[in-house]
Amino acid sequence: MASAALNALNVRTGLTALRAADLRRGDLLALCVVDGIGAGVATVGGATGFIAANELVAVIDAIERALEPRWVCWSNDTAATLSRFGVRLARSWDLAAVHRLIAGGWRAEPARVWAVLHGLPVDEIPLPAEINLFTIERAAGDDIEDPIDRAGHLRAEWTATEWEWTPLRLAAWAGVAMRAATLQRDRVEALTGSRAAATARSESTAELLCAELSRTGLPVDRSVAEGIIGDLIGARPASQAAADEQRRARDGQVLQHTSTFVDADLRNPADVKSLLRSVGVEVPDTRAWRLEAMRDQHPLVDALLTWRKAERIATTFGYAWLDQHLGDDGRLRGEWSGCDGAAGRMTATAGLHNMPALMRDAVVAEPGHVFVRADLGQIEPRVLAAVSGDAALARATVDDDLYAPVAAALGVDRATAKVAVLGAMYGQTTGHGAQALRRLESAYPVAMGFLHDADVAGQGGRELRTYGGRLIRTGLGAAARQTESEARSGSAAQGRYARNAMVQGAAAELFKVWAVIVRARARALDAEIVMCLHDELLVHVPAEHGEAAAQLLRDCLAEAAHRWAPDAAVRFVAEVSIIERWSDAGH
Repeated sequence: MASAALNALNVRTGLTALRAADLRRGDLLALCVVDGIGAGVATVGGATGFIAANELVAVIDAIERALEPRWVCWSNDTAATLSRFGVRLARSWDLAAVHRLIAGGWRAEPARVWAVLHGLPVDEIPLPAEINLFTIERAAGDDIEDPIDRAGHLRAEWTATEWEWTPLRLAAWAGVAMRAATLQRDRVEALTGSRAAATARSESTAELLCAELSRTGLPVDRSVAEGIIGDLIGARPASQAAADEQRRARDGQVLQHTSTFVDADLRNPADVKSLLRSVGVEVPDTRAWRLEAMRDQHPLVDALLTWRKAERIATTFGYAWLDQHLGDDGRLRGEWSGCDGAAGRMTATAGLHNMPALMRDAVVAEPGHVFVRADLGQIEPRVLAAVSGDAALARATVDDDLYAPVAAALGVDRATAKVAVLGAMYGQTTGHGAQALRRLESAYPVAMGFLHDADVAGQGGRELRTYGGRLIRTGLGAAARQTESEARSGSAAQGRYARNAMVQGAAAELFKVWAVIVRARARALDAEIVMCLHDELLVHVPAEHGEAAAQLLRDCLAEAAHRWAPDAAVRFVAEVSIIERWSDAGH
């Protein structure tokens, strides 16, 4: 079957002298797609070719079934383009995702990826200019058909949005992508061995999931959403004047509780502090958690907290938000990325990752469907046990509630134990739980030593890599600070960031391994992932497959842990529920 597919591929893509031996099952295969034109393809062996637009779906489907390649793409834009034609890639090697793994940070455009791989100065990357007759004629003597310029950088014209793609150029561009992928593969294998290579593969496939999340969207009942918004801020305003009147009315609900500071701007923290002082409530700042603890001190505090919820809806998650992001098909869409440019968490636009809890009541499964929601339990301390190799902490993970055995070991209540563990990972060494934190160092010295070493490295501005190989940048930029106090503060902040990033980054890697396994297995149940929220998956599935999907999520977590975890003694758990609306799961 593979030979037949390759013979067809040879004819239909224009690949020259392609034999069955040139492409093995699971090999890398570069793919560069331009909507309306077609796609360039390139093999590891250096053969390149072109697939015409009208052949694209059939050829890619045939290759997927026969050879199961790992498609090399510059970014998840390729998968997003293909998804519009109903084409779904099973696996990929995403050059942008792997670059972020190797080099850290967010920027991963092709010219930067290429420059870093070849040791070229990134500040000398040629900038794309407006493509016109003059620039093309000027560059003609410099072989503009070669994607690489004389300095070794990717040619600026080839990275410009106005570039005129042809079949030959697309084939050449796929060849460049393949050259970059093989260099990246060598780099990650030399970096930290098989773990980094495995991370590169899972991070790349997570980008395919992100492309699908951007396209499919989250099911939202518009009428329910508008009802929630209306209850908080009133009916949809017919004009800007009506919106301004609603705003004044919201403010009035707070300002009615004072007679001495009625002109306060509730959107200015300094004014809010003065407003609170006028009724005898002194606060160092106006953070929500601080005001929440003082809610009963004066009606003004309660009114202010209620106002904040309404104001957030009005300004960020109101009618305009629905109009912009909720389609006529009842799906709320944003743009997804598999990495935030820091520790490696998935990100999404359109407020998908910070939607107010009350809006989750509007996230409703479509008729005949349910949601299966799975939330990883205490994932970061469990990951800490795994990556640090602390046997004592690993034993605590056997419990469904990790904090119970930790509390017993420390001789404190569960709440204090939780604060201490989280404080250790976030660098909080004072306040509630500080005494228990010192006991942690005695009970779990290996885990605490792991965090301490990361802290020291961060304070010294040294780069770190997560268990999966992601670069964590901790440069201090000390020259920009003016005083010794600022230098000490900045150093301490970098230490706290480093210790957290080493755990949070590894947790993000495990989460994405889990998510991509679910993505692969869920197709058999006609299920789709519609939300990835930090440590939580929300899967939309036909109701008759709800129980099977719930078990699938559990099984996939066990498989992910087996593939990822460096210590089989660490147990990972998830709370799984079958629900009709997101809010039914509780928080």
